[in-house]
Amino acid sequence: MGETTVKSLERRTTPSSPIVTDGRFARLRARAPRRPRIWFEILLIAVSYWTYSLIRNAVPEQKAQALQNADWIWQVESSLGLAFEHAVNHAVNSVTWLIVSMNYYYATLHFVVTIGVLVWLYRWQPGRYAGFRTVLFATTGVALVGYYLYPLAPPRLMNGQNFVDTVLVHHTWGSMASGNLKHMSNQYAAMPSMHIGWSLWCGLTIFLLAKAPWARILGLLYPAATLVVIVATANHFWLDAVGGMICLAFGFGISYVWNGSRLPHKLPRLVEPATARGHGGPPPATGADTERAQDAERSAPSRDAEDAPERVSSGR
Repeated sequence: MGETTVKSLERRTTPSSPIVTDGRFARLRARAPRRPRIWFEILLIAVSYWTYSLIRNAVPEQKAQALQNADWIWQVESSLGLAFEHAVNHAVNSVTWLIVSMNYYYATLHFVVTIGVLVWLYRWQPGRYAGFRTVLFATTGVALVGYYLYPLAPPRLMNGQNFVDTVLVHHTWGSMASGNLKHMSNQYAAMPSMHIGWSLWCGLTIFLLAKAPWARILGLLYPAATLVVIVATANHFWLDAVGGMICLAFGFGISYVWNGSRLPHKLPRLVEPATARGHGGPPPATGADTERAQDAERSAPSRDAEDAPERVSSGR
């Protein structure tokens, strides 16, 4: 009787055991998304941006090297037949309302839209918030390496190329690196462009997660418009934008590895309540684990059918 009971219990637990013992799925469950804490996220973002600004501005302003690098970039673009920054800068500068709007775009949307997307993720995509936040942080962090290793003057500071510093000419607050604010920012940290890195992060996040077609289209238009703005205001070469894209690709790679070979938009949209995870063990299976468990349940023979002969033979 006792032996029969043990056999029955073993059969009952067998179908779920592969899910528990499979190392790969166990690691995925161990990193299952949890609901972010608002106070922690605000503090983390504030401290991280303060640290980023401190390090960026602490990089020595190597003016001579930065101007030399700018000349080299300009020569490369010219050899490719793609040195269009000067033409765009002068054309847009001739339309006062347009260039003034772009100056304010450059100064404000870089922060406003990025914070808005973070809030949207936190509120409506909490399971994916940490994954996309990791992308943003890794992108920004690796940009510091570029600022240190490759000082670069923006087009508006080049010698002899006659670029228009649109903020100075139109007396608008459009750049921390112009006018009275120029001493608060490293003017020779133009490569890579984080205006492109951040705007492309925003655009891809919206495109990958939004359901409304108009929102997805706007998501793609935002980094495209930002590219026009950074060129028209003479704050960046288009190759700086390529540098920002490379940094973003690095950020997605870091998030992919950290989240168990899953891109952030592949993570579950919602998170499980803390009470559902219980205590003393990993959280319940989600996503691929759940599908694997369901397949095991469907493929396993009926437990009642298996137990019936034993109940008859044991007189139960």
